[in-house]
Amino acid sequence: MIVPCWLSRAARAHPQRIALATPSGSLSYAELERRSAYAAAALAAQGVRAGDRVALLLQADEHFVVALHACLRMGAVAMPVDLRLAEDERRAQAAKAAVVVDAPIDEVGPAEARAGASHDLFHPALAVHTSGTAGAAKAVELTYGNLLWSAMGSAVALGLDAEERWLCPLPLSHVGGLSVLVRSAIYGTTAVLHPRFDAEGVARALAQDGITLVSLVPTMVTRLLDAGLRRSPTLRHALIGGAGLDPALAERARAAGLPVAATYGLTEAASQVATNGVPLFCTGVEIASDGEILVSGPTVAPGEAGPDGLLRTGDLGALDERGRLIVTGRKADTIVTGGENVTPWEVEEVLLAHPAVAEVAVHGRADPEWGETVTATVVLEPGAEVSGEDLRAHAARRLARFKVPKAVEFAEALPRTASGKVLRGALR
Repeated sequence: MIVPCWLSRAARAHPQRIALATPSGSLSYAELERRSAYAAAALAAQGVRAGDRVALLLQADEHFVVALHACLRMGAVAMPVDLRLAEDERRAQAAKAAVVVDAPIDEVGPAEARAGASHDLFHPALAVHTSGTAGAAKAVELTYGNLLWSAMGSAVALGLDAEERWLCPLPLSHVGGLSVLVRSAIYGTTAVLHPRFDAEGVARALAQDGITLVSLVPTMVTRLLDAGLRRSPTLRHALIGGAGLDPALAERARAAGLPVAATYGLTEAASQVATNGVPLFCTGVEIASDGEILVSGPTVAPGEAGPDGLLRTGDLGALDERGRLIVTGRKADTIVTGGENVTPWEVEEVLLAHPAVAEVAVHGRADPEWGETVTATVVLEPGAEVSGEDLRAHAARRLARFKVPKAVEFAEALPRTASGKVLRGALR
């Protein structure tokens, strides 16, 4: 099914409306359309064709947004790479792409740039990395149809203001941040991008910049409240996702006038699945006999659903008497800290490389600010001596900052089952 190019459609309907606002300036829809057309022409000149993956190793700024829309308008698959990852991790992810973009490309191109003016809803649009529950990061391919249905479902859940200004301080390598940019283009509204989360800057934007929606993770909410955030005059919803929203934090936020809306979502379902427990109108949610949350519908990435059309999330939950989803835990061991997924084995592998470490088990520990903190329980080699800070420094040289254990504890032995499997639950 073919639909008009979202950005081109918005540029025709609202050429002077602000498409993107950043702390350093703004772009109208007409300007974003022109620059993305030049960028698309430049990519085509490098041999990029529809269906090719393009790795975006760019800071979260206007150049990233231009490159993203250049890929979308020409049918290439945009694959953002998190610049916070260690060099080896970035290289491994970028190797999955046909072309790597690591510098602005929007100021070059022929004077008469021509690019596609439509999207095929069945074709992939984004490849977004997620740690998932199985270990190594995988790239989930989301189609134009997945993104469109997600945008429509979100609009029904939250309402849609013609003057919407959606603030995004989230990483653009994650589906939560990307979805703000894509949905705003579909709606023809304004995305307000803060490349780095700064509590005072975000609080000031919420108070002064006419923000109507904002996407946050619980850690950011804590930082904003600590910075003295009070009622925002224009804010309708503060979407809180990436980790469970602690009831005490939710109550504190509401007392400060922040209209929080807890969301549950996954990369494999193009972000939102349920908001305030209510599944999106286009999304099916059911609970398996073992308590696992199963998701279906047009937002689910085609490559992630099983033969029965169901996405097995690895999360546990229940539906209350009104059909609202209550998330109760996870089947897998993935740690969610500050909205980031951390797989224990990749941290363990780094710590085991230290000569003083004989055994290690990495696990999550409940934390009111981060949701969970990455914690390592270490068994040392006989006679070895090393401090927790030394091991944290060792990990920091090999891992992204959010993967480095916040606590390192020492034990004489790790708890194990009779078959030798580590009992992570006992360590939590």
